[in-house]
Amino acid sequence: MQQQISVITLATTDMERSRRFYAEGFGWKTVFENEFIHFYQMNGLVLGLFREDMMLEDSGRAAFSRSGGYALAHNVPLAEDVAPLMERLVAAGGRIIQPASAPPHGGMRGYVVDPDDHAWEIAWNPAWHIDQQGHVTFGL
Repeated sequence: MQQQISVITLATTDMERSRRFYAEGFGWKTVFENEFIHFYQMNGLVLGLFREDMMLEDSGRAAFSRSGGYALAHNVPLAEDVAPLMERLVAAGGRIIQPASAPPHGGMRGYVVDPDDHAWEIAWNPAWHIDQQGHVTFGL
């Protein structure tokens, strides 16, 4: 069995509001979109934004639990890139939940939530390499 993730799909209540966050905040472009779903080709996987009511119907669930026990991460090449990206995400409809700072384990990080409260860690790790395609290589 391959150790891989193909698609991460996030439920959204407002596709236009989410488009603004991901397009204006991160600067990402969709590879496919309609009124129910948007797909972004990432560095080896696809990120999907699916209208929540349609995702509930598609998955056969009555409701989603809102645990908040996860964070997606976007690593940047330099420590000084963390705070400006966070501010751009806020300007595009996000909200800072942890300002950019240097954690005890090293590097630089902060947390922003998108308009549907999905948490994103914006991080720089001095031991992790990011190649031209955006692939991050784990390093210690």
